[in-house]
Amino acid sequence: MRGDIIALGYIGVRSGLLEDWGQFASGLLGMQSVDRGAGQASFRMDDRKQRLLVLDEPGDTLAFLGFEAASPEALDRIAARLENAGTRVARAFRDLCARRFVTDLLAFDDPAGNHVELFFGPETTSDPFVPGRPISGFKTGPLGMGHVVLKSPSVDLLVPFYRDVLGFAVSDFGRTPYPLYFFHLNERHHSFAMVGAAASGLHHFMVEFGALDDVGQGYDLALLEEGRIAYTLGRHTNDYMTSFYAHSPSGFFVENGWGGRLIDPNTWEPHETFDGPSFWGHDRTYMEEPQRKRLEEMRLSAAAHGKQAPPMIDCPWLWQTLDRAGGQ
Repeated sequence: MRGDIIALGYIGVRSGLLEDWGQFASGLLGMQSVDRGAGQASFRMDDRKQRLLVLDEPGDTLAFLGFEAASPEALDRIAARLENAGTRVARAFRDLCARRFVTDLLAFDDPAGNHVELFFGPETTSDPFVPGRPISGFKTGPLGMGHVVLKSPSVDLLVPFYRDVLGFAVSDFGRTPYPLYFFHLNERHHSFAMVGAAASGLHHFMVEFGALDDVGQGYDLALLEEGRIAYTLGRHTNDYMTSFYAHSPSGFFVENGWGGRLIDPNTWEPHETFDGPSFWGHDRTYMEEPQRKRLEEMRLSAAAHGKQAPPMIDCPWLWQTLDRAGGQ
C-alpha cells in the first residue's frame, strides 16, 4: 500500500485569464510555456512534457491533481482499494491519456469533491527545458513537481481517505492556529497537505528552485507588482523551506521555495508540531489583523525559545548536492 503512489506529477486549474497565467507562470515562476492550442496554457518545469495546465473552461478553480503511481500493478491496487471504499473510479480513455501525456490513468473525486487523477508512464521529451526567466532550474525528478495544499472545512473527512485508502504517509500535523496535516510520498518532506478553512479548494502549490537566488530574484520581481505578495519571505518550521507566496491570477497562492527538507520515508515517524508554521517571516499580508497577529506571536515565541532549523551541515540534501557536484 505504501509506495503505490510516488509523487505529485502535475496540476490542472481552470481560468479564463490565460494571458495573465502566461506572464505569471513564465515571467515570475520561470516555467516554460508550451503551445498546446486555443483554450489552454501548458507549462514545463523539466523533461516532462507538462507539469501545469491551465484550462479556459467553466468549473471549480482546481480542475485536477495528478499523482504518479509506481507501476501498472500499483494503479490496479489503488483502483481496487478505492472501489472497496465506495469511491467511483473511471479508467481514462485514450484521448485523455494523450492530453495528459501518460500511458494509463484513472480518475475519481475525493470526499470533498476535489478531482484526482492517478497515472502511470509519464512522457518525457529530449527538448531542453528553457525557463521563462533565468533560473537554475527546479528540484523535481523523483521528488515530483513540488507539493500541493488543499483547504477544507472538515480536515477529519479527508485525512482517512488520503492516509488509509490512497496510502499517503503522514509527516507531521498541527492543531493551532488551525488544523494542518502534511503527507509524504517520497523523500520530500511533504508532497501533499491539507489545512482547515471555511471553504474547500486549492490553497496553494509549491515549486522548489535549485538556488536561493532564484527565489530572491523572483521576490524582487513580485515586489514590483502591487498586491502580488501574499506571504513575505520566511522559513517554515517543519520542512525548513525558505520561501515567499505569491497571489496567482486565479486567487490561490503559489509558494516559491528553496532548501526543502529531505526525509527517509522508511524510518520517519509522524508527530505533532507545536511551533507554528514559520520560524520567521511569512507575514500573511492578506489576513485580517487578529489572525495575522496570532501568527506573528507564534513566530516571536519560536524565536524567544531558540527554535531554529538545524545547521546546513546537518541537512542530508546538502551533502547529496555536494556529492553530485563532486562527481561531475
